[in-house]
Amino acid sequence: MSFHIESIPNQAGKPAILLRQAWRDGSRIRKRTIANLSRFPPQVVDGFRTILKGGVAVQDLSDLLQVERSWAHGHVAAVLGTCRHLGLERILHRNRSRQRDLALAAVVARVLAPDSKLATARRLSPDTADSSLGTVLGLGPVSGNEMLALLDWLLARQQWIQTSLANRHLKDATLILYDVSSSYLEGRLCPLAAFGYNRDGKRGKQQIVFGLLCAADGCPLAVEVFAGNTADPTTVGPQVDRIRQRFGITRIALVGDRGMLTTARLRKDLQPAGLDWISALKSQSVRTLLQRPKPSPGQDPDAVQAPLRPGELVPDQVAEIRSPDFPGERLLVCLNPRLRVERARKREALLQATERILEGIAAQLQRGRGPLRGRDAIHRRLGRELHRNKVGKHFEITVSDGELSWSRKPERIAAEAQLDGIYIVRTSLPEADLGAEATVAAYKSLAGVERAFRTSKDHLRIRPLHVYSEDHVRGHVFLCMLAYYVEWHMRRRLAPLRFQDEDPAAARAQRSTPVEPAQVSERARRKAATKLTPEGFPAHSFPTLLGDLASLVLNRVRLPTQGQTALAIATQPTALQRRAFDLLGIDPPHDVSITVTG
Repeated sequence: MSFHIESIPNQAGKPAILLRQAWRDGSRIRKRTIANLSRFPPQVVDGFRTILKGGVAVQDLSDLLQVERSWAHGHVAAVLGTCRHLGLERILHRNRSRQRDLALAAVVARVLAPDSKLATARRLSPDTADSSLGTVLGLGPVSGNEMLALLDWLLARQQWIQTSLANRHLKDATLILYDVSSSYLEGRLCPLAAFGYNRDGKRGKQQIVFGLLCAADGCPLAVEVFAGNTADPTTVGPQVDRIRQRFGITRIALVGDRGMLTTARLRKDLQPAGLDWISALKSQSVRTLLQRPKPSPGQDPDAVQAPLRPGELVPDQVAEIRSPDFPGERLLVCLNPRLRVERARKREALLQATERILEGIAAQLQRGRGPLRGRDAIHRRLGRELHRNKVGKHFEITVSDGELSWSRKPERIAAEAQLDGIYIVRTSLPEADLGAEATVAAYKSLAGVERAFRTSKDHLRIRPLHVYSEDHVRGHVFLCMLAYYVEWHMRRRLAPLRFQDEDPAAARAQRSTPVEPAQVSERARRKAATKLTPEGFPAHSFPTLLGDLASLVLNRVRLPTQGQTALAIATQPTALQRRAFDLLGIDPPHDVSITVTG
């Protein structure tokens, strides 16, 4: 016996909608009409059909479907999916374990919402989570002590992880970028904390120093933490040992700035290790190139010329010279005319500002009033004021009782102006391995390491440090480096949706030499002007794009009629979100499992 609804054609008008009963009588099927539903609205009739097929009728939607919890999910799917595409799970450890899952979650959380280890534990725990990260990874409750223990686990794995990254990105590579930065600390409990050259501008704050190794394209590979009073050049030795012993790469050139790769470091650390280098000369070394070298025996002294002759340099071009003071090195001289004009302007402004200060002191002496009495007091005041503008060396100052006179030193000013806009890149690489312009471009690529420092300090919040033991500080900095490793790849892949120039080759083609100012492509200019991508999407920064992805949420839904079953339902992505997932090469349902238990 069954019940069903039939539509009976009617020649006089609309078909008759009948609720009928059917049963078998021997070999025949018999039917009878239970009710005429012709006067009911079509949606009511459809409801009857659904009920007859086993559906459920409810007075309110909440009686049928209950959304118990919603988590921000799109940004989790983007970052976690990128980690899995990069093989980061296997790099962390070959075998899955709770420590590996926690490490992966900590890296993803550092990109999404950098915070203290306790706050991160709260964001991962089911009862206090604000994203789907802990749920997707199935972490369950997470404590702050677990996150601290995770730092110890990461630190123990650091050598293996960094070697794996180097094997992946330095294969057949030539250049390694290296630079040093610092981060201030609150409190005095960290053994690594010390006073030193503070790059954050925080007076009276102790700090730590950390050095970052990157591939030639700026991809971070390794990081090491030093005490806060460690001088930049002394950090080179440990990095040389790491490159030589751990990475196992035979031919490498280390690229570093002139304050770190000093001549002493090159002779003591890099040359014995068989490493090449690209750096720059300090201004004092540049001045020595203006002097004529000693003539060899039997050579005419008048035939010997200085290695550096500024009057012969061509603006925006690279000139290669040699000097006996730097044996085995190529010196690449660059003249930047824009920098020359700016330095001349700034020097003249400082000279005029210093003269105004001297005029004020002279006027005070003529009045005979005030604390400036005696030569000692006058010299102390002069030393303090001249130190402010750093141009006291360009003045001839005479101090007598009650009188002050001064004049500029035109010869010294002219000698300094002779080197305006000139910088010299030094390298041990032969020209057959790396040309002159390519060497200058490699040195300028250190800007990528500086960008990594800015990202680590600002977006990934390497500071403030909420841990204090030496191992935990080292683990925290290493965790930030891993997070930047993931973010670096995401930024490159998401460039079409961001303000970033997605066509660097076209930008480089707009300048003939690396000395000229960096340019952006025409596509990047249009994107900056219209604030739209070529596809019509709003152009984003990386944080705002993550925020847009976060609007895709994951819902835990329960059916009242089946109270023991919970379903995971994600909202449909917008066109922008689908484009972002396509650029990352991620299919969220496939790459990021969204099964929810409970």
